[in-house]
Amino acid sequence: MGFFKQLKEAWLASVTFDKLDDEFYDQLEEALILADMGVESATDAVAKLRKKVKERLLTRADEVKDALRAILAEKLEVGDAALNLSTTPSIVLFIGVNGVGKTTSIGKLAAQLKAEGKKVLLCAGDTFPGSVLFDALQAAKARGVDVVLCDTAGRLHNKQNLMNELAKLRKIIARECPDSVCETLLVLDATTGQNGLVQARTFKETAGLTGIILTKLDGTAKGGIVVAIAQELQVPVKFVGVGEGINDLKPFDAKEFTADLF
Repeated sequence: MGFFKQLKEAWLASVTFDKLDDEFYDQLEEALILADMGVESATDAVAKLRKKVKERLLTRADEVKDALRAILAEKLEVGDAALNLSTTPSIVLFIGVNGVGKTTSIGKLAAQLKAEGKKVLLCAGDTFPGSVLFDALQAAKARGVDVVLCDTAGRLHNKQNLMNELAKLRKIIARECPDSVCETLLVLDATTGQNGLVQARTFKETAGLTGIILTKLDGTAKGGIVVAIAQELQVPVKFVGVGEGINDLKPFDAKEFTADLF
């Protein structure tokens, strides 16, 4: 997952690991906060690192980096990061605000699933024409479709009437495909930073999230938001979008992500 190496400078350019004094820990905490990890997660990570360094008598830079890597990986390992497609059909519902890359992500995932030999059905399953989703699910069952990818129109997380419509979609899926796995993926723009957390909290309450797709996570994005999301919401990041190409939607792996940071 070498594309994460581009984030190295954005996270830790100002931090040197050769002198483990108070200034080092202050610099590290500031760097993690500036990388959009969030104050609570950054403070906790640095406190745990201090404790490990003291308990294990760590002195070398590589030892300290290994310890920090393990701490961040642990924060990221919540839930199952793999997409659950164990039923026929399996249903994946994509939600989020306008402009975050929902439809683009659906296209990329559809291409990947088709390349794996799966039969995929795309559904413009927005809330108001609930019959569109109903028809798509009926067609999926009749045609032996493996995966139904359901798009939804972008909606502001603070518009309660629109958020309530998402709950109706879930009811349609539960009624028509009660034995099917339904993944509900919130698509977030990494560049929105901490505002993404506000969105995620509200969508989780309404739609019951099973995972996050973090888009626009390229060399200029502040990738620490993945830690803040996983830590606070206990929802796994399942995919990251790292570019515009058809193959630029990547499965997220916490250990590889943290390994590439150091």
